[in-house]
Formats: sequence, structure tokens, C-alpha cells
Amino acid sequence: MLRLWPPPIPDPPSVSDAELAELYAYPEPLDRPYLRMNFVASADGAATADGVSKGLSSAPDRRVFGLLRRLAEVILVGAGTARVENYRGARKPSVVTGVPPRIAVVTATAQLDPAAPLFTDTKVPPLIFTTGAAPEANRRRLADAGAEVVVSDGDRVAPARVLDALAERGLRRVLSEGGPHLFGSLLRADAVDELCLTVAPILAGGAIDRIVMGADHQLRALRLVSVLSEDHVLLLRYLRDR
Repeated sequence: MLRLWPPPIPDPPSVSDAELAELYAYPEPLDRPYLRMNFVASADGAATADGVSKGLSSAPDRRVFGLLRRLAEVILVGAGTARVENYRGARKPSVVTGVPPRIAVVTATAQLDPAAPLFTDTKVPPLIFTTGAAPEANRRRLADAGAEVVVSDGDRVAPARVLDALAERGLRRVLSEGGPHLFGSLLRADAVDELCLTVAPILAGGAIDRIVMGADHQLRALRLVSVLSEDHVLLLRYLRDR
């Protein structure tokens, strides 16, 4: 057992931006999409506060959140998260491509508002993964709003289809920011390579959503590779132990 806190040495040096980027760097080389999940949760496991994850965030969480976006080529989210969190296009350029990472949204119904910031406030067109069962009018509205729409057969979007489509577009550094049901589907498919988890020093109580929903008790072993702390916030990084 290792003592991580209190630190074994007094006043350990803080981590610089360059060191932080090295710590969270994607593995190289990549011959397939590498899926990193980034979530924040309360100390008792809540994924949201008052319905949104922002209620659990903090300065150290936002620092890592911004870094992970800059390291990624594409940001993958579920439609529910895109709506509730009022997603817009990423602002800062990816360190890999020099342009902001694309926002990719998974939606079985293509029921998204083409007037939302996701479509109107972005420097790069969003990528929408939907199904052949989604109304054609919905798909057409999103395409007319500037999105690239990728249609899967059937009534659900398979994680393998998403990752294959990202690979076809050369997007291998994948960051997923939720939500819990998308995480559940990716976990069922054993598609998750990494979990970055911020533990907020908050007790939420009540009936709460966890960071993973609907995964049917799929046990997946993880390996802890880094632990950071600031202002009582824990920032944990796990790799899938395959």
C-alpha cells in the first residue's frame, strides 16, 4: 500500500502545464481509435448536480477538462448530454490537427435542434451518428444545418460503427464526455480504453445517476496510472487492464 495523501514529502512540487500534457498524452502510435472517457462525480457517486455535471466541476477539473479537449481530435457525446449541457463547438485547437476537435453526437432519433449552438456556434461541422430508423426529415434538417450525418442500419447506433467511422476520417484520439447511457453502451461493447475521473469533494445524496448507466453489471478491470489532487479534488486516471 502506498501513501498518496498526505504526501510523504513536505510541499511536493505542483504539476506544470507541460507535465500535465505529458501525463495525459495519448499512446503513440495509434492504428485505431483510442477511446478516453472523462467524467466528474461526487464523493458518493453522483454524475450530476441539479441535472448537469457543471454543478460538480471545479478549477482543477476544468483545467484537465480543457487539456483533454486540446489533446483530442474528436469529442463524442450522447444526445441527452448535448441537449442538457447546451453543447457548442469546441473553441481551442487540437494540438494534433491545429483546428478545434469535432463534436460527434450519438442519437438514435436525430432529434436535435438545428438552431442549437452545436450547429450555429462552431468552427467545425458536428458529426451526427444516427440510425436508419430516425425520421428522414430529422436527418435532413441536421444535414441542412451543416452537420455530417452518418446513418447506421437498424434502430440503434453500434459503438463499433461509430469507431469505424471515426477511423475512416482519421480521428483516432477520441474523448467522450458522456453521458452515462452512452458510457454504458460503450462499456457493454468493451470499447473503453481509459477513464479520467474527477472526484468532487461533495456529497449529493438522493436518487442519483452514476457515471455509467444501463451496463448490466459489466465488470471491466482498470489499472490506476495517475493521481492528482488540488483543493480536496481528486483527479484519477485509469487504463483498461486488458
